[in-house]
Amino acid sequence: MFTLISAGVAPGIALLSYFYLKDEYETEPLSFVLRIFIIGALLVFPIMFIQYVFHAEGMATSKVARAFFLSGLLEEFVKWFIVYFFVYDHYEFDEPYDGIVYSASVSLGFATMENILYLLANGVEFAVTRALLPVSSHALFAVIMGFYFGKAKFTRKKPRYLFLAFLLSFLLHGMYDFILLTQEKWSYYMVPFMLLLWWFALRKIKQAKALHGYEKIFSAKSQA
Repeated sequence: MFTLISAGVAPGIALLSYFYLKDEYETEPLSFVLRIFIIGALLVFPIMFIQYVFHAEGMATSKVARAFFLSGLLEEFVKWFIVYFFVYDHYEFDEPYDGIVYSASVSLGFATMENILYLLANGVEFAVTRALLPVSSHALFAVIMGFYFGKAKFTRKKPRYLFLAFLLSFLLHGMYDFILLTQEKWSYYMVPFMLLLWWFALRKIKQAKALHGYEKIFSAKSQA
């Protein structure tokens, strides 16, 4: 049991630590980051219940609906909602990169709890695959979401970037699940997809860090 839980928790904590330590300018309060992480973990249960109801009632049974609605839209919208209503206006969200830290916190909390439940049901032999695919993909969707949250917070194009924060993470998540559900030899498509996703997410991290200091310019302009 301890081995299973450790294997379930380790990749999420490792990835969260990586994104957290990438914040070179003003590290976020660890207590607040962990609180958002725990909220993300608890989200698994209502989402699983909703997905179960749809399955039991025979709704959204097509592979497209399962990939883009029950997984992509439902999961990414709930994570987007948590970041927007619990973090976006919080005083600790005071620079563009913070969007990535907090989006990663809620997403990796979700991915970690989901991973623990999966390994408890199926065995620790799936731990490496789960770390490389589901847990990592949740983190990368979150990086992209968080980048646009940061842009929304510190530019005058708030509605546009808030919409992109949700839309891109939803579409990428849907594409990820669609590959798994529809392709018999899914690894042929998943490997390039994940490599492209890593490239895109790391590029967004670099861009977010390059925006450091912009929040002060934006604040000055807003008060002018």
